[in-house]
Amino acid sequence: MYRVFEALDELVAIVEEARGIPPTRNCIVPRGDALELLDDVRDALPGELDDAQDVLDHRDKLVSDARSAAETTVSSANEQAEETVGGARLEADRILADAKAHADRMVAEASAHADRLVASAQAEADRVIADGNAEYEAVTGRARVESERMIEAGQASYDRSVAEGQAEQSRLVQQTEVVRSAHAESARLIDSAQGEADRMRDECDHYVDSTLADFEETLNATLRTVGRGRHQLRSGAGSPDYVSEYRR
Repeated sequence: MYRVFEALDELVAIVEEARGIPPTRNCIVPRGDALELLDDVRDALPGELDDAQDVLDHRDKLVSDARSAAETTVSSANEQAEETVGGARLEADRILADAKAHADRMVAEASAHADRLVASAQAEADRVIADGNAEYEAVTGRARVESERMIEAGQASYDRSVAEGQAEQSRLVQQTEVVRSAHAESARLIDSAQGEADRMRDECDHYVDSTLADFEETLNATLRTVGRGRHQLRSGAGSPDYVSEYRR
């Protein structure tokens, strides 16, 4: 192939160095030298063309081998990718199952904790209500006893006043000159005793009413505290207010 290029270069040099024919662009070329160079090119071409065909055949084989290698590589890569994806899918399923189990466990623990808080709050509310009822019964009992005592004392005072008035009336009846004044004094004593009894009864009723009003205010405050505690438990706002109050 190199001889072809050399012959062509020499032929080009002969044409360039050839003497021109004015006024045309033709030139006088040595026929023998040109034909000799053309023969060299003709002799060199067949062998070089065979070499070029060998190169082309070798190129086709390389391309075919490369295509086969590429297809094998792609197939292997696909199989490896499928195995990787399958493994990743299995790992993802395992992680998802672990996460779901962990979430279920946390939900169960939170539900149990909430149930314990509700039970504790309910027990505390029941205790507070029981204490309030006991206090109510105690206050009501003391008020009832005090009322009965004051009524008995008033009744006794009334009876004494009536007895004294009757005795005084009997004594004054014996004296004709003071009968009218005795009747008046007797009526005054009776009215005074009745007024004293009414006053003591009013004081007793006022005492019982004020005592019951104080207990009612205490009971209402307790119920409001229990209501706030139940609301805080339902809304998840933390420990109820009455828990800190009763821990003091």
